[in-house]
Amino acid sequence: MKEAKQMSVSAIENGTVIDHVPAKNLFKVIQILGLDRIDNQITFGTNLESKKLGRKAIIKITGVFFEDEDINRIALVAPDAKLNIIRDYEVVEKKVVEVPDTIVGIAKCMNPKCITNFESVTTRFRVVSKKNVSLKCHYCEKITTQENMEII
Repeated sequence: MKEAKQMSVSAIENGTVIDHVPAKNLFKVIQILGLDRIDNQITFGTNLESKKLGRKAIIKITGVFFEDEDINRIALVAPDAKLNIIRDYEVVEKKVVEVPDTIVGIAKCMNPKCITNFESVTTRFRVVSKKNVSLKCHYCEKITTQENMEII
């Protein structure tokens, strides 16, 4: 009988692990956090089995710790994500992302006639649904849903 080979991802000494990211939104999270523009070591896996999500992704970033504003950005595309803060190979803090009550300057209004799309006005939304994220524009009152949300 042939022994199964197992490859594992090495633990990180200091940094952040983002778990429970919906597999289909992995690259959105990478884009939102600007991970495609940093030189730190990043390891990610996608389409991993998850009892909660069916398929999930995980991201490990060495030497990076996020501000709450960045974590709120993640919540727009990965509302069930969990962050583990790692120091000296140990989890020292766990953070659960939370969709905030207001979103400022993160998402684009889907209404092409909205002032935010042709003037230099920062977008501002009130969150009307946190489960299936829906945002109501402060200026034109149109609803932007998770399906048509564009992160800026």
